[in-house]
Amino acid sequence: MATKPVIGVLLGDAAGVGPELVAKCAAEGFYEQYCKPIVIGDLRVLERALEVIGAKDKVKLQVISEVEEADWEKGLPVLDQKNVDPEEVPFGVKTVVSGKACLDMLKLGVELWQAGKIGGYVFGPLNKAGMHDAGLTLESEHHYLAKLLRHTDPFGEINVTNGLYTTRTTSHIPISQVSTDLRENDGLRIKRAIRLSYKTLTGAGIENPRIGVAALNPHCGENGDCGREEIDVIRPAIEWAQKEGINATGPYPSDIVFHKALVKKEFDGVVTMYHDQGQIALKLIGFEGGITVAGGFPIPIVTCGHGTAYDIAGKGVVTTASFENAVKQCATMAAVAAK
Repeated sequence: MATKPVIGVLLGDAAGVGPELVAKCAAEGFYEQYCKPIVIGDLRVLERALEVIGAKDKVKLQVISEVEEADWEKGLPVLDQKNVDPEEVPFGVKTVVSGKACLDMLKLGVELWQAGKIGGYVFGPLNKAGMHDAGLTLESEHHYLAKLLRHTDPFGEINVTNGLYTTRTTSHIPISQVSTDLRENDGLRIKRAIRLSYKTLTGAGIENPRIGVAALNPHCGENGDCGREEIDVIRPAIEWAQKEGINATGPYPSDIVFHKALVKKEFDGVVTMYHDQGQIALKLIGFEGGITVAGGFPIPIVTCGHGTAYDIAGKGVVTTASFENAVKQCATMAAVAAK
């Protein structure tokens, strides 16, 4: 444990499966293999989760008020926030109370990292609607993190499955808008996505990462007969990246790029042009184990690839594969950053 990074483990939305994920990993002795965990959230929510999974007497908890008090020999340290009464947050129900607590724990995680007390953090699934009800005026937790960190460089979701990192050039927009966004400012979004991919991959300890860039149109545009985005903006963005010393190649037709990445193992990361171009491929190969990295930020922040799963919350049946991968990824990134 002495050489492992100190990692914050945020419970996430109290009405969802996040606390059960945290509890199950604790009951299975998972954390100590990769990190020194500091659970952040309300002690009562964690205790309820331990009851749900039948491990109330199996996990010894150590309630602390400061990270410096943590002694992993005495049990799992819990930085008790005392801000969520489980009676006010039934399973499977969106509440302002839990939404506010999620915002607070994300903020505290950033503050602890800034103070040098943790090396990064992993969080249980959040409910964006609940956070919006609680006062979040920004699009997502990633935009909230950027505000907290005063971060102006490119950032965004990086999806990781089976060791492959995918970065989106555009994300939650209509398909009819994708081409316009790609062409904006001579392909600036594509350049930013390639750089974000490179920064995230190197931050995970991958030297000179191989990045494959997907085309937009069928057959890579067929030399302009089936679309010109490849000629006008995608290929120039790749050439720009190569001049910047980034090992990016393409564009490759999207029905080929994932075969090259996943079967032939030619890439460490793939930059896609729109949301489902990458999501379909990753969820097909590893739906239960995929994770999301908050790419571009100086602090390692990772979560599981699924949501709050309100339909099964409180039943003790959630599987931990994705959350375990998130913990491992966060610990790896924290160790790389500490070098």
